[in-house]
Amino acid sequence: MSKDKKQTTPEAAEETKAEQPETKDEAQSGPETPETEEKQPENKEEAKEEQKPEEQPAEEKKPADYAALNDRYLRLCAEYDNFRKRSQKEKDALYGDVKANALKVFLPVYDNLVRALAQPTEDEAYKKGVEMIMAQFKATMEKLGVTEMDCLGKTFDPAFHNAVMHVDDPEKGENEIVEVFQQGFVMGDKIVRHAMVKVAN
Repeated sequence: MSKDKKQTTPEAAEETKAEQPETKDEAQSGPETPETEEKQPENKEEAKEEQKPEEQPAEEKKPADYAALNDRYLRLCAEYDNFRKRSQKEKDALYGDVKANALKVFLPVYDNLVRALAQPTEDEAYKKGVEMIMAQFKATMEKLGVTEMDCLGKTFDPAFHNAVMHVDDPEKGENEIVEVFQQGFVMGDKIVRHAMVKVAN
């Protein structure tokens, strides 16, 4: 190369410096455009005000949700308690019905023992044996909660008695039971069997 090409004047150095690209930071940043420019809030108070409309409904919604869930929980507890009581009541009623139906099957045995005791006999041992069976039968019925109706001399009640005969008797009161043909039984407030009776007047 020639000596003239190596030497540079100050004017040429300034021109080459002007033609060199800008620094890396300046080249990467580039000129700001209106599309990429984001509007920054002027102060912290404006930033808080912009966030409040989004956060406030969420904070207000939480207590309302808790109250609704609590109300649903209380209602569910009340419904379950009612269901439990109703189921227990139905279970008890079903047990009573089944028990009454089972005991009703044994009542013809009681009726036959009554007839046997009503028959006259000279065999005292036989009579005593029937009396012992009747006593045991009554004791067993009482253990199961079944009792005989006290009908004779009482006023006729269609809820407990079944009138099969009627007689006029001035010595008896109106609708008075004067004879019992078949003994009635009750178990608590449940009727196992209605009494078959004769009613006067």
